Amino acid sequence: MATAQHPAAPTVKRGVEPLRAAQGNTFILRKLHSLLGIIPIGAFLLEHLLSNFEALKGPAAYGAQVKFLNGLPMVRVLEWVFIFLPILYHGLYGVWIWLRGKSNIVYYPWAGNWMYTAQRYTGLIAILYIGQHVIRQRFMGISLPENPYAAFHKVQVELQNPWMMAVYIIAMIAICWHFSYGIWLFAAKWGITPGATARKRFGYVCAALGIALVVIGLASIWAFVGGKYPNVPENPQVTYLTAPAIPGAIQV
Repeated sequence: MATAQHPAAPTVKRGVEPLRAAQGNTFILRKLHSLLGIIPIGAFLLEHLLSNFEALKGPAAYGAQVKFLNGLPMVRVLEWVFIFLPILYHGLYGVWIWLRGKSNIVYYPWAGNWMYTAQRYTGLIAILYIGQHVIRQRFMGISLPENPYAAFHKVQVELQNPWMMAVYIIAMIAICWHFSYGIWLFAAKWGITPGATARKRFGYVCAALGIALVVIGLASIWAFVGGKYPNVPENPQVTYLTAPAIPGAIQV
């Protein structure tokens, strides 16, 4: 009695699918999506983290950094061309890729599938957080471009809400993860790290970078709530901004 022959299960290969040419507009759009995640969005993230790190030096240093950034030539054009529009495209196209993709973490629970899923969720957290953060800090309340030294107060007040504190911490970890793993994906898909060994070694580098960025980000958050600079006013006096009061000194 003959037995029915079951078709062989498809072979699932490990690794990262490279970006291939001759795939129509999708190839170009994915290339652009991948590139924008590193330049300029990744570069802006690094700059933003380092600028926020100035908060550890106090309201004066933080306000001076905000003033410097808003004093750059054609700063509003730079904002839209190199920050807002790239983030909008990268975020929306990333969601579109997510909706069309499949992680297969149930049937193939490998690290790559879990990383794929984590990358999508952290990207969603990032785009939602960035949206509300830009609206609240850039377009609501006191205008920081015209009042840069009010920046410390504005962030400090927002972080006094425990829910917003939780949002900041979760978003910081998610964004740093998304960027660090995004660098690993970029190197793999663009052929910078060919082979499993190169990808594994570069993975350690990206993991170290992600941890370092999280530490910098959380330290910046602590600068606003740690108690060293409590209740900074919206319009701090020059004497307060320049240096803490010295006992016995005459202030003008």
